[in-house]
Formats: sequence, structure tokens, C-alpha cells
Amino acid sequence: IEIKLQPGWHTYWRYPGDSGVPPRFDFTGSDNLAAANVSFPAPHAFTDEAGTIIGYKGNVVLPMRVVPRQKDRPVTLRGKIDYAVCEKLCVPVEAKFELRLPPGGADNAALDAAEARVPKPVTATQAGLKAKRAGGDKAKPLISVDLAAPSGTPVEVFVEGPTSEWALPIPKPAPGAPAGHQYFKFELDGLPPGVDAKAPADLTFTIVQGDRATEVKTHLD
Repeated sequence: IEIKLQPGWHTYWRYPGDSGVPPRFDFTGSDNLAAANVSFPAPHAFTDEAGTIIGYKGNVVLPMRVVPRQKDRPVTLRGKIDYAVCEKLCVPVEAKFELRLPPGGADNAALDAAEARVPKPVTATQAGLKAKRAGGDKAKPLISVDLAAPSGTPVEVFVEGPTSEWALPIPKPAPGAPAGHQYFKFELDGLPPGVDAKAPADLTFTIVQGDRATEVKTHLD
């Protein structure tokens, strides 16, 4: 799925940040479709009048893996995509498409390049990431993140909760890290109603360092 953006415009990642609308996909009505899984290339943070948002500028290709019910038959993919494109104002967009996919796969250089930019799943140990509570307000505990990364190297860190109802702040760089590490911190804010901020939680971190991006699922005690 390719979204082409005019200069100065942006669209949003699966989690938009301080404001914005994440893309939504509906493949109801497709033929011979067992599953359609959309992946998101590594995003970047941008600052606008509404705060810091997470998304894309220019052109972005969202790779999608299509699983047929019967492997020897074609898939007719019927899709509806709701998303937003923004400059100074945001414009909601609804796109519909129908595409017939023959059995098997096909080589595509643009698709391969987009898949290469999707964050690779790694363990917290492999990423050199540690997240822990660091005090703060009881209703909004402060979370500190220790990441193995050379000092001075540009790094972006994004965090998501266990469901899309969570709207956590974007981690900000923090001082005091030793050589070979970078510190980040954020408040455990934006939780769904009824969720205890002091309870354990599963968090997903996306780490973007230049052309390299990783995704870490970790447990916060």
C-alpha cells in the first residue's frame, strides 16, 4: 500500500503520537482471504502546532502479507483504508481498492525495500534496553529507559501499550547516561479508564537509529 505525499504534508504511523489519526484497514468482502497483515516501516517524529506526532513524509510503502484460504486459488482483495494527511490542517481520506492476486508470490524491489525498513523484532537483551519505574507522581509514574547506544548518535524511541487504547507519551532524552548508553524517560500517562498505573504492563518499544530499526516487547513490573 503506497501513500504519496506532497511536500510539506505528512501521514501517521500505527500510533500517531500527541495527535492525529492512525490508518485503519478493512478487507471485508475479499475472496479466498484468510488474513491480511499490514506492516509499518520505521517512522519519525515531527513537531507541529498540536505537539509531536509520529509518522511519515514523502512517499511511504506499507507492506502487506496476504494469506489465502486455499493456496492454489487466487485471492481477490477488496480493501478500504481510512487515514489522514496533514499540512497545517488535517484532511481525512477514504480509499477503496480491488486487486486480484494470483497464487504464489512475485519479486518486487520496492516492496522488498519497504519490508527492509520495517522494525525487526529483537529481545530486550539483544537491543540493550532496560525499562523500569523511577518514581514520580503515583497517578503518572515516571518510566526510565536505559538503551545501549553510542552517545551523540541520533536515536528515536517510541513506546506503545498492550492495546491501541493506550496513548503513552513519546520518550524524551534524559541526561546522565554513561558512555555507550543513552537515557530516555516518559510518564506512564494516557492509560485507558480503569487501568491502574501501578500495575505491571506489557510495553512495546520501537527504536530507530538511522536506517536501522528494531522492535522490543518488554514487561514493566
